[in-house]
Amino acid sequence: MKKKQWHGWGPGDPAEQHYLVHPRALAGGGDIRHVGEFLRASGWRDHSKEDGPLAMMSPDRTVRIAYDPHGRPGGWAINGAADGLNNSWSAHLGRETPVEIVAGLTDALTLPRSAHAPNVWAPLEEQRWHARVEGEHYTAASPDGTAWMQYRQSPDGSARWWSGAKDSRGTAWTATFTPTTPMHLVQAFAAALASPDPVMRPRGHVPLSAEVRTWSVSVTPSQLSAWQQARITAARAATWARNSAQSARPRTAARLRTAAGAAKTRR
Repeated sequence: MKKKQWHGWGPGDPAEQHYLVHPRALAGGGDIRHVGEFLRASGWRDHSKEDGPLAMMSPDRTVRIAYDPHGRPGGWAINGAADGLNNSWSAHLGRETPVEIVAGLTDALTLPRSAHAPNVWAPLEEQRWHARVEGEHYTAASPDGTAWMQYRQSPDGSARWWSGAKDSRGTAWTATFTPTTPMHLVQAFAAALASPDPVMRPRGHVPLSAEVRTWSVSVTPSQLSAWQQARITAARAATWARNSAQSARPRTAARLRTAAGAAKTRR
């Protein structure tokens, strides 16, 4: 995937049939460029091999994101190194985890943390998920029962976050997070999981599931490219603003120190 860019198409493209899929948790994996292009536009380094699995590294080299559909167990592997605030952490999301839900977590890695304390259950409660206590486990399930989020505690005292989606045929995908995973990232994942908005899939890429509802829509390749480009442009703008603010701080501090020194000299 290295150095590959999202290319648009010219005007007058014939419309193509796509589907809006609900619930999003059962929409299938989707196009991984939804995740990778956003990270690249946010300044992440692309270490993917030519035509190989996706591999991205954060600008500060503390977080690595990889997607490998052929490995075992396969899917998304996200690993964070220990820093001054957190121990090392990791998350694994199955290969059929919708990219829009994956992006809930990965997009949050590019954003400054909120000043508010994170609450994983808040976005689930807002969407009227059903919560219950099962022994040492605390679980919230979607109203239709197709998705869940669980905080699991084992008899040995270890704990982890566990999520996933299922239909009448069985489990579609699961996601696990180590207990050291920063809570604001787990919350961002939960918010994307619980979102009631459908996601779009091209014809032939909608899972065959009795629990899935679809609406047929006609879109042109140019429209699809424009929507993706808007997401990339937003990432670039946020990155530019963040980098500009960071580069301005030392100069501002230096000016303040110089002004303070001049004031003392005048005294």
